[in-house]
Amino acid sequence: MKAYLLHDGEDFNWRREEFWNERTLVQDLELNTLYKVMAAGDEYLFDITKKVLPISLSDLDEILYRQAVLRDCIKHEDVARQIYAIAVEALAAERKSFYWGVTSSPTGVLHGARDLVQTFSGILVRLRRLADDNVGHFESPGFRRFFSMLREELADEYFETITRCLKEIRFSGGVLISAQPGRGNKGENYVLRRPHEKDPNFFRRMFAKRPPSRTFRIADRDENGARALGELEARGINHVANALAQSADHIKSFFSMLSLELGFYLGCMNLHNELVRRGMPVCFPVPHTVAERRHRYRGLYDVNLALRMEQAPVGNDADATGKDLVVVTGANQGGKSTFLRSIGIAQILLQAGVFVGADEFEANVAQAVLTHYKREEDASMRGGKFDEELRRMTEIVDHMVANALFLSNESFASTNEREGSDIGRQILDALLEHHVKVFFVTHLYSLAHALHENEKFPSIFLRAERREDGVRTFRLIEAEPLQTSFGQDLYRQIFGDDAAPEVGAVASASGAGVLEDAPALPGEEQGVDGRR
Repeated sequence: MKAYLLHDGEDFNWRREEFWNERTLVQDLELNTLYKVMAAGDEYLFDITKKVLPISLSDLDEILYRQAVLRDCIKHEDVARQIYAIAVEALAAERKSFYWGVTSSPTGVLHGARDLVQTFSGILVRLRRLADDNVGHFESPGFRRFFSMLREELADEYFETITRCLKEIRFSGGVLISAQPGRGNKGENYVLRRPHEKDPNFFRRMFAKRPPSRTFRIADRDENGARALGELEARGINHVANALAQSADHIKSFFSMLSLELGFYLGCMNLHNELVRRGMPVCFPVPHTVAERRHRYRGLYDVNLALRMEQAPVGNDADATGKDLVVVTGANQGGKSTFLRSIGIAQILLQAGVFVGADEFEANVAQAVLTHYKREEDASMRGGKFDEELRRMTEIVDHMVANALFLSNESFASTNEREGSDIGRQILDALLEHHVKVFFVTHLYSLAHALHENEKFPSIFLRAERREDGVRTFRLIEAEPLQTSFGQDLYRQIFGDDAAPEVGAVASASGAGVLEDAPALPGEEQGVDGRR
């Protein structure tokens, strides 16, 4: 029996190794926030979520298959949680039985496996009844196949047979074994035989002629004889004990896989309930094939931010369909990094077959999701920030594939305007030529302006909205880049209106440690925010 709730006709690989940039994705997109909410304090669910969520599905049918199962789970949450609870109960019962570890004797294995199968059979009866009660209520192919499998494999005849077999292997009337004399008159070919059927008529049994037999009895204190008899019995029941132990392991494997697969959906339901409780919209995204360039969203927000705040974060609308490059510029602390994180999380959720935080969302499937975010200064002092950025970019290029999604947040902000723009332009051109879709957040005006003027690649330019009074709306509008990031707004917020200098150094909110909104010194270029 197989659950097949995560994949159509295939088990999920729970023993997978961590892929090369998984930790980077978790750090840049803050996926641990999602994991914790989905787990709801359960370490088992936390481990399940970490295994499944980052693995991106690339086949549309697989994504839609998982979406349909999740829809059924959300619609029939009580039933889904009951099935999960049954699977967890079976595993808890299995952990209390140590028939395979306590003893290696066939007799011990047989009795332990028999008791475990007896316990499993009662739990399977409840699972079968649950399937009978709900088979017509679920619509997804995954649950329909699952319920159909339970009804076929766990038919009434199955339980009648297993009850009879478990009763027989208690051997209350003794063990009937046949053997042949071998070399040196030693026994061989030991076979456990089914006991003769008893005549239902008591009087015929009492007076029936018994077949001839040879009998010997062991004295009460004959320990060697008892040991020899036990060895004979073990040889006879060895195959039966192994077969029953394998049956118990098979049933345990079914419940284990069922708890793992349903555990992921349980985590998704926890996340869904938490977002709905906070009044946040969720939707099932529309996936498109890898080769398409589709990216349209309405009311897209950062799910992590929504989970940390008591108020709803600002959503964004845009249509980047047909675009290879999305460039995001604008005011400091205007929501650019938050927007980029919302794009990455939405793509991860889409390709995991999960709902996203938006009113509407559709995008093409990516062959890989790659991120290049700014980092803090290297505490070990083994190299500068610019060297560290280049090393990470080299690693990304080494693993780059066509039709990947590349998210860049303030890349090359650790060097000067001219050098950062030149390097960034060369890398972007190379990525776009190899059919990589890029979301690029930058303060480098020279780079952003050059990309805006160049129509070599289909692009869309978004800018963090800022009102005339300096207030950030945290919305992104379609607009060309500006030559300032309005760093003086932040200076006034901190030090007051009177303290804002007409000409002076204002620390960049990007964390690059450069000057902003200050005039260029003689012989220097003035860039987007005065970086030198």
